[in-house]
Amino acid sequence: MQNTHNVARMRAIHGAILDIMGVMNRPDRDDRMVEAAGIDLDRALFPLLVLTGRYGPIGVVELADRVGRDYTTVSRQIGKLAALGLAERRAGRQDRRVREAFLSEEGRAMLARIDTARDRFMAVLFSGWSDADVADFERMLRLFADAMRDGAPEAT
Repeated sequence: MQNTHNVARMRAIHGAILDIMGVMNRPDRDDRMVEAAGIDLDRALFPLLVLTGRYGPIGVVELADRVGRDYTTVSRQIGKLAALGLAERRAGRQDRRVREAFLSEEGRAMLARIDTARDRFMAVLFSGWSDADVADFERMLRLFADAMRDGAPEAT
């Protein structure tokens, strides 16, 4: 009986994660965020700008893994961000063979505008939640994300 309860709970959690991923991966979501931030940026470059800002300097291969794209495509797209003055590239600090991307000052300013727009969207999402519920959700979600990153089985 207990195992059946746990299986149902794990499937419900998995379903919620799939729902979140489905929303997060929708191209129109990025379009709305770009519009709300008042910026002009190609949809394909949006997640690269955000992830480079969060994790940079970051190697192109790691960045490609994070967005689920081929590294040659991501390398070209980082080149586009650089041409727009939003990112820069350099040899890796740890391994000179690795090309790292990081945001320029202009890229960081654009990311700040995106963050402000995201804050407004998140405020609406959490408007009916208590401060304690939001804090609990943040804590548990971080625990889950860390567990996924640090040692979860590959199959999802």
